[in-house]
Amino acid sequence: MAELGLADTAGILRQPGVRPRGSSAGLGWERLYVSSQEELSYRADFEPAPTHLVILHLSGPVTVRRGRGATARSGKIPTGGLFLQPAGRTLSVELDGRLDTVHAYLADQALREANDGRPVELSEELGATDPLTEQLVLALDGAVRRWEPSARTYVDHLTGMLAAQLVRCHAARPAEPPAVPSGLSERQLSAVRDLMRERLAEPLPIADLAAAASLSRSQFTRQFRASTGQSPHQYLLRLRLEQACRMLRTATWPIGQIAADCGFTHQEHLTRVMRARLGTTPAAVRRAAA
Repeated sequence: MAELGLADTAGILRQPGVRPRGSSAGLGWERLYVSSQEELSYRADFEPAPTHLVILHLSGPVTVRRGRGATARSGKIPTGGLFLQPAGRTLSVELDGRLDTVHAYLADQALREANDGRPVELSEELGATDPLTEQLVLALDGAVRRWEPSARTYVDHLTGMLAAQLVRCHAARPAEPPAVPSGLSERQLSAVRDLMRERLAEPLPIADLAAAASLSRSQFTRQFRASTGQSPHQYLLRLRLEQACRMLRTATWPIGQIAADCGFTHQEHLTRVMRARLGTTPAAVRRAAA
Protein backbone atom coordinates (compact mmCIF):
# COMPACT_ATOMS: atom_id res chain seq x y z
CA MET A 1 0.00 0.00 0.00
CA ALA A 2 1.08 3.59 -0.66
CA GLU A 3 1.42 6.14 2.10
CA LEU A 4 -1.80 7.97 3.00
CA GLY A 5 -1.61 11.71 2.43
CA LEU A 6 -3.61 14.86 1.73
CA ALA A 7 -5.07 13.35 -1.45
CA ASP A 8 -6.85 10.75 0.71
CA THR A 9 -8.52 13.29 3.03
CA ALA A 10 -11.88 15.04 2.93
CA GLY A 11 -10.40 18.40 1.90
CA ILE A 12 -10.83 20.23 5.21
CA LEU A 13 -7.07 20.59 5.57
CA ARG A 14 -6.95 22.56 2.31
CA GLN A 15 -9.19 25.31 3.70
CA PRO A 16 -7.46 28.74 3.68
CA GLY A 17 -8.09 29.16 7.42
CA VAL A 18 -6.24 25.97 8.39
CA ARG A 19 -2.82 26.51 9.94
CA PRO A 20 -0.94 23.17 10.07
CA ARG A 21 1.31 22.27 13.00
CA GLY A 22 2.47 18.82 11.96
CA SER A 23 1.45 15.71 10.07
CA SER A 24 2.50 12.14 9.28
CA ALA A 25 3.36 13.09 5.69
CA GLY A 26 6.62 11.45 4.66
CA LEU A 27 6.65 8.91 7.51
CA GLY A 28 5.42 6.03 5.35
CA TRP A 29 2.18 5.35 7.22
CA GLU A 30 0.00 3.28 4.89
CA ARG A 31 -3.30 2.97 6.75
CA LEU A 32 -3.45 6.27 8.62
CA TYR A 33 -2.82 9.97 8.06
CA VAL A 34 -2.61 12.22 11.13
CA SER A 35 -2.51 16.02 11.14
CA SER A 36 -2.67 18.65 13.90
CA GLN A 37 -3.66 22.25 13.17
CA GLU A 38 -5.48 25.42 14.10
CA GLU A 39 -8.76 25.89 12.20
CA LEU A 40 -10.55 29.20 11.72
CA SER A 41 -14.27 29.62 11.01
CA TYR A 42 -15.48 28.26 7.67
CA ARG A 43 -18.48 26.81 5.89
CA ALA A 44 -17.91 24.33 3.06
CA ASP A 45 -19.08 21.22 1.24
CA PHE A 46 -16.70 18.32 0.61
CA GLU A 47 -16.80 15.41 -1.81
CA PRO A 48 -16.67 11.84 -0.44
CA ALA A 49 -13.23 10.75 0.77
CA PRO A 50 -11.80 7.20 0.69
CA THR A 51 -10.85 7.45 4.38
CA HIS A 52 -12.82 7.55 7.63
CA LEU A 53 -12.22 10.79 9.53
CA VAL A 54 -11.95 11.25 13.30
CA ILE A 55 -11.51 14.85 14.49
CA LEU A 56 -10.46 15.36 18.11
CA HIS A 57 -11.17 18.84 19.50
CA LEU A 58 -8.23 20.12 21.56
CA SER A 59 -9.99 23.38 22.46
CA GLY A 60 -13.55 24.55 22.86
CA PRO A 61 -16.40 24.60 23.32
CA VAL A 62 -17.15 25.59 19.74
CA THR A 63 -20.35 25.24 17.70
CA VAL A 64 -20.21 22.90 14.70
CA ARG A 65 -23.02 22.32 12.20
CA ARG A 66 -23.17 19.43 9.75
CA GLY A 67 -25.63 18.82 6.93
CA ARG A 68 -27.99 21.13 5.09
CA GLY A 69 -31.72 21.80 5.30
CA ALA A 70 -33.99 19.50 7.28
CA THR A 71 -31.19 17.03 8.01
CA ALA A 72 -28.83 19.63 9.46
CA ARG A 73 -27.57 19.15 13.02
CA SER A 74 -25.56 21.42 15.25
CA GLY A 75 -23.87 21.08 18.60
CA LYS A 76 -21.42 22.84 20.91
CA ILE A 77 -18.47 20.46 21.09
CA PRO A 78 -16.22 20.72 24.16
CA THR A 79 -12.51 20.02 24.48
CA GLY A 80 -12.06 16.27 24.02
CA GLY A 81 -15.17 15.93 21.84
CA LEU A 82 -15.09 13.93 18.61
CA PHE A 83 -16.43 14.52 15.11
CA LEU A 84 -16.74 11.35 12.97
CA GLN A 85 -17.21 11.27 9.21
CA PRO A 86 -17.48 7.86 7.48
CA ALA A 87 -15.65 7.20 4.23
CA GLY A 88 -17.56 7.55 0.96
CA ARG A 89 -20.05 10.22 2.09
CA THR A 90 -20.38 13.87 1.17
CA LEU A 91 -19.84 16.32 4.01
CA SER A 92 -21.39 19.73 4.61
CA VAL A 93 -19.96 21.41 7.68
CA GLU A 94 -19.73 24.82 9.33
CA LEU A 95 -17.26 25.72 12.05
CA ASP A 96 -18.34 28.71 14.12
CA GLY A 97 -15.12 29.81 15.79
CA ARG A 98 -11.41 29.16 16.16
CA LEU A 99 -10.45 25.57 17.00
CA ASP A 100 -7.36 23.42 17.66
CA THR A 101 -7.73 19.87 16.32
CA VAL A 102 -6.05 16.58 15.54
CA HIS A 103 -7.41 14.81 12.45
CA ALA A 104 -6.98 11.05 12.01
CA TYR A 105 -7.84 9.69 8.52
CA LEU A 106 -8.13 5.90 8.60
CA ALA A 107 -8.11 3.59 5.58
CA ASP A 108 -11.22 1.43 5.22
CA GLN A 109 -9.00 -1.66 5.06
CA ALA A 110 -7.91 -1.02 8.65
CA LEU A 111 -11.54 -1.15 9.83
CA ARG A 112 -12.20 -4.31 7.83
CA GLU A 113 -9.18 -5.99 9.36
CA ALA A 114 -10.41 -5.00 12.82
CA ASN A 115 -13.75 -6.63 11.96
CA ASP A 116 -12.37 -9.99 10.73
CA GLY A 117 -12.51 -8.88 7.11
CA ARG A 118 -16.15 -7.78 7.16
CA PRO A 119 -17.18 -4.29 5.96
CA VAL A 120 -17.99 -1.67 8.61
CA GLU A 121 -20.38 1.27 8.41
CA LEU A 122 -19.49 4.02 10.86
CA SER A 123 -21.97 6.51 12.31
CA GLU A 124 -21.88 10.23 11.55
CA GLU A 125 -21.19 11.71 14.97
CA LEU A 126 -21.09 15.26 16.28
CA GLY A 127 -19.58 15.81 19.71
CA ALA A 128 -19.22 12.17 20.77
CA THR A 129 -17.24 11.44 23.93
CA ASP A 130 -14.92 8.43 23.92
CA PRO A 131 -11.93 8.58 26.30
CA LEU A 132 -10.10 5.64 24.66
CA THR A 133 -10.39 7.08 21.14
CA GLU A 134 -9.26 10.44 22.52
CA GLN A 135 -6.15 8.90 24.10
CA LEU A 136 -5.32 6.89 20.96
CA VAL A 137 -5.53 9.99 18.75
CA LEU A 138 -3.37 11.94 21.21
CA ALA A 139 -0.83 9.10 21.26
CA LEU A 140 -0.69 9.09 17.45
CA ASP A 141 -0.23 12.87 17.41
CA GLY A 142 2.57 12.45 19.94
CA ALA A 143 4.20 9.84 17.69
CA VAL A 144 4.15 12.36 14.82
CA ARG A 145 5.69 15.13 16.91
CA ARG A 146 8.39 12.86 18.40
CA TRP A 147 8.84 10.52 15.44
CA GLU A 148 11.49 7.83 15.66
CA PRO A 149 11.72 5.19 12.90
CA SER A 150 11.93 2.45 15.54
CA ALA A 151 8.39 3.37 16.62
CA ARG A 152 6.87 1.92 13.44
CA THR A 153 5.57 -1.21 15.21
CA TYR A 154 4.09 1.00 17.95
CA VAL A 155 2.23 3.17 15.41
CA ASP A 156 0.86 0.10 13.63
CA HIS A 157 -0.37 -1.16 17.01
CA LEU A 158 -2.08 2.17 17.80
CA THR A 159 -3.68 2.19 14.34
CA GLY A 160 -5.13 -1.28 14.90
CA MET A 161 -6.41 -0.28 18.34
CA LEU A 162 -8.08 2.86 16.93
CA ALA A 163 -9.74 0.85 14.15
CA ALA A 164 -10.98 -1.76 16.65
CA GLN A 165 -12.41 0.93 18.95
CA LEU A 166 -14.27 2.59 16.07
CA VAL A 167 -15.71 -0.78 15.02
CA ARG A 168 -16.74 -1.62 18.58
CA CYS A 169 -18.20 1.70 19.69
CA HIS A 170 -18.98 3.83 16.63
CA ALA A 171 -20.47 1.46 14.03
CA ALA A 172 -23.92 2.29 12.68
CA ARG A 173 -24.89 -1.30 13.44
CA PRO A 174 -23.39 -3.36 16.28
CA ALA A 175 -20.45 -5.44 15.11
CA GLU A 176 -20.55 -9.17 15.62
CA PRO A 177 -18.27 -10.17 18.47
CA PRO A 178 -14.94 -11.54 17.17
CA ALA A 179 -14.07 -15.13 17.80
CA VAL A 180 -12.04 -15.71 20.94
CA PRO A 181 -8.40 -15.76 19.79
CA SER A 182 -6.74 -19.13 20.26
CA GLY A 183 -3.18 -17.87 20.04
CA LEU A 184 -0.39 -18.58 17.58
CA SER A 185 0.88 -22.06 16.93
CA GLU A 186 4.41 -22.84 18.08
CA ARG A 187 5.55 -22.75 14.45
CA GLN A 188 3.96 -19.32 13.91
CA LEU A 189 5.38 -17.89 17.13
CA SER A 190 8.84 -19.22 16.30
CA ALA A 191 8.71 -17.65 12.83
CA VAL A 192 7.70 -14.28 14.32
CA ARG A 193 10.42 -14.41 16.98
CA ASP A 194 13.03 -15.29 14.34
CA LEU A 195 11.96 -12.33 12.19
CA MET A 196 12.09 -9.95 15.17
CA ARG A 197 15.62 -11.09 16.05
CA GLU A 198 16.75 -11.00 12.43
CA ARG A 199 15.51 -7.43 11.96
CA LEU A 200 16.09 -6.14 15.47
CA ALA A 201 17.86 -3.00 14.22
CA GLU A 202 15.16 -2.09 11.65
CA PRO A 203 11.72 -0.48 11.78
CA LEU A 204 9.43 -3.52 11.70
CA PRO A 205 5.84 -3.02 10.50
CA ILE A 206 3.07 -5.20 11.90
CA ALA A 207 2.31 -6.26 8.32
CA ASP A 208 5.68 -8.03 8.05
CA LEU A 209 5.19 -9.83 11.37
CA ALA A 210 1.67 -10.86 10.38
CA ALA A 211 2.97 -12.19 7.05
CA ALA A 212 5.49 -14.36 8.89
CA ALA A 213 2.53 -15.98 10.69
CA SER A 214 0.35 -16.06 7.52
CA LEU A 215 -2.34 -13.95 9.21
CA SER A 216 -4.00 -10.58 8.67
CA ARG A 217 -2.73 -7.74 10.86
CA SER A 218 -5.76 -7.78 13.16
CA GLN A 219 -5.76 -11.59 13.52
CA PHE A 220 -2.03 -11.58 14.19
CA THR A 221 -2.20 -8.86 16.85
CA ARG A 222 -4.99 -10.61 18.76
CA GLN A 223 -3.42 -14.06 18.54
CA PHE A 224 0.06 -12.77 19.41
CA ARG A 225 -1.29 -11.17 22.59
CA ALA A 226 -3.19 -14.36 23.43
CA SER A 227 0.08 -16.31 23.14
CA THR A 228 2.47 -13.91 24.85
CA GLY A 229 0.36 -11.57 26.99
CA GLN A 230 2.01 -8.63 25.21
CA SER A 231 1.49 -6.56 22.09
CA PRO A 232 4.02 -7.09 19.26
CA HIS A 233 5.50 -3.67 20.04
CA GLN A 234 6.00 -4.49 23.72
CA TYR A 235 7.53 -7.87 22.90
CA LEU A 236 9.89 -6.42 20.29
CA LEU A 237 10.95 -3.69 22.70
CA ARG A 238 11.77 -6.34 25.31
CA LEU A 239 13.93 -8.24 22.81
CA ARG A 240 15.74 -5.04 21.90
CA LEU A 241 16.40 -4.21 25.55
CA GLU A 242 17.64 -7.74 26.30
CA GLN A 243 20.07 -7.61 23.38
CA ALA A 244 21.26 -4.14 24.37
CA CYS A 245 21.95 -5.34 27.92
CA ARG A 246 23.89 -8.36 26.62
CA MET A 247 26.04 -6.16 24.39
CA LEU A 248 26.64 -3.60 27.13
CA ARG A 249 27.93 -6.36 29.40
CA THR A 250 30.13 -8.11 26.84
CA ALA A 251 31.17 -5.60 24.16
CA THR A 252 33.32 -2.48 24.31
CA TRP A 253 31.55 -0.66 21.47
CA PRO A 254 30.24 2.87 22.12
CA ILE A 255 26.78 2.96 23.68
CA GLY A 256 25.42 4.89 20.68
CA GLN A 257 26.50 2.10 18.32
CA ILE A 258 24.90 -0.55 20.55
CA ALA A 259 21.68 1.49 20.63
CA ALA A 260 21.57 1.62 16.81
CA ASP A 261 22.40 -2.09 16.45
CA CYS A 262 19.49 -2.95 18.76
CA GLY A 263 16.87 -0.86 16.95
CA PHE A 264 16.95 2.34 19.00
CA THR A 265 17.17 5.65 17.18
CA HIS A 266 20.06 6.98 19.26
CA GLN A 267 21.72 6.64 22.66
CA GLU A 268 19.21 8.93 24.41
CA HIS A 269 16.35 6.81 23.07
CA LEU A 270 17.91 3.67 24.55
CA THR A 271 18.56 5.48 27.85
CA ARG A 272 14.97 6.75 28.05
CA VAL A 273 13.43 3.34 27.36
CA MET A 274 15.85 1.49 29.67
CA ARG A 275 15.19 3.89 32.54
CA ALA A 276 11.41 3.59 32.07
CA ARG A 277 11.38 -0.22 31.69
CA LEU A 278 14.30 -1.40 33.81
CA GLY A 279 14.95 1.48 36.20
CA THR A 280 18.59 1.78 35.11
CA THR A 281 20.76 3.27 32.35
CA PRO A 282 23.12 1.84 29.73
CA ALA A 283 26.13 3.31 31.55
CA ALA A 284 25.05 1.69 34.82
CA VAL A 285 24.61 -1.71 33.13
CA ARG A 286 28.10 -1.44 31.65
CA ARG A 287 29.65 -0.39 34.98
CA ALA A 288 27.98 -3.29 36.84
CA ALA A 289 29.55 -5.77 34.42
CA ALA A 290 33.06 -4.34 34.74
